[in-house]
Amino acid sequence: MATGLQLRNILQAASSSSVPRSVGRPRCSLHADGNRAKSGFSLQRMPIMANLEQLVMKEIDTAGASTIARKQTAASGVDDGDVVPKLYAVMEAAADRAQMHDIIGTQRNNWNHLLLNSLNAMTLTASVAAGLAAIPLAEGTPGHGAFKVSTLLYSAATVMLLVVNKIQPSQLAEEQRNAARLFRKLEKKIQTTLALGTGTPADVDDAVDRVLALDKAYPLALLPGMLEKFPKTVEPTVWWPKLGRQLRRQPSPQQTNATARKGAEGINGWSKGLEDVMTGVLGTLKKKDTDEYVKLGRLVLGINTAMAVAGPAITGLAAAGAGLMDSASLGEWPLMFAVVGGALATVVNSLEHGGQIGMIFELFRNCAGFYRQLEEEIEFNLEEADVKQRENGELFELRMALQLGRSPSELRTLSSSSPRKHGDAEHAGKLF
Repeated sequence: MATGLQLRNILQAASSSSVPRSVGRPRCSLHADGNRAKSGFSLQRMPIMANLEQLVMKEIDTAGASTIARKQTAASGVDDGDVVPKLYAVMEAAADRAQMHDIIGTQRNNWNHLLLNSLNAMTLTASVAAGLAAIPLAEGTPGHGAFKVSTLLYSAATVMLLVVNKIQPSQLAEEQRNAARLFRKLEKKIQTTLALGTGTPADVDDAVDRVLALDKAYPLALLPGMLEKFPKTVEPTVWWPKLGRQLRRQPSPQQTNATARKGAEGINGWSKGLEDVMTGVLGTLKKKDTDEYVKLGRLVLGINTAMAVAGPAITGLAAAGAGLMDSASLGEWPLMFAVVGGALATVVNSLEHGGQIGMIFELFRNCAGFYRQLEEEIEFNLEEADVKQRENGELFELRMALQLGRSPSELRTLSSSSPRKHGDAEHAGKLF
């Protein structure tokens, strides 16, 4: 830096001085009126020297700024040069995860269809076999061959139903579909950050945390690690990490007193009116959207639980009836259980797995999670006292409106009918 200052002084001295007179060189007139210069001709600053001075000064300023930036980076202990490669690495991992979930989701969706068709075929065949067992092959001779087949089919169907109802293939497929969508969304978010050139070490940490949170929310492994299909309490699915307050730069007390003021007008796109809008939307989300999907999830879970118990129970009774059909003391009851039980089990299995009740439960749980995420984002920004540390207010309003299927003007109208004021206010989300 000292060498640069010396060079700047030399250039300034050279540019301010005039060219010395040459002995014996004739004097020439520089003016049209014939007045002659008193002492030689004086040159103004030459263009080449002026341009050279500007280039050197620019280089010195750039070098100084780079030195300061390097010192700040070294003080913070973070090498900003690693941000872009790390973001690319996380983006590649997210794209790979999305492809993996796509493949496994297709596989588990096939499981649902194949197992459902197999179980229905087995129960219907066993029901027909049980009916045929009651028809004697000859006078006084029961059809023992058909009787043994129906018992075997019912027993196998009962065991398969226990396994299928435990893992819920349709729910597994929905988990993988949603995970693939969210991983692609994360991939696009990282691509946007790279395109804008605004990546920071905090963005890298946030992207890694989001990948790990998605891995936890939607595990690939079936056993162990599978999500509980019949939870005791229904909670919204959480596929995002805790919003990174610790990653944010904490303002100094002087900066907080000077520029941080909640509801500051015109700072970072925020205003008191926008805060009121977001507060109203937050109240609507909590009392309408999230709560409603949690209630629907509880209802569907109860129906799915009842069917998951009824299916194997009915099939087991049918198997017991098929095994006791030759008992004369029980009369026609075993035959009725064997025939009717098989048909009824087919109906229950078709409603549960053909109707994909497990998938519907997972869908409601994911919808509740979607609205819960919006709640946390709004709370996170409103709780940040330093307006400059929040997300840009106008961009945040637009993003919230689009995610709720509304325009910004509709979002402002919604906040005026918050459920705090009107119990029958409309829902915040219009997409689903």
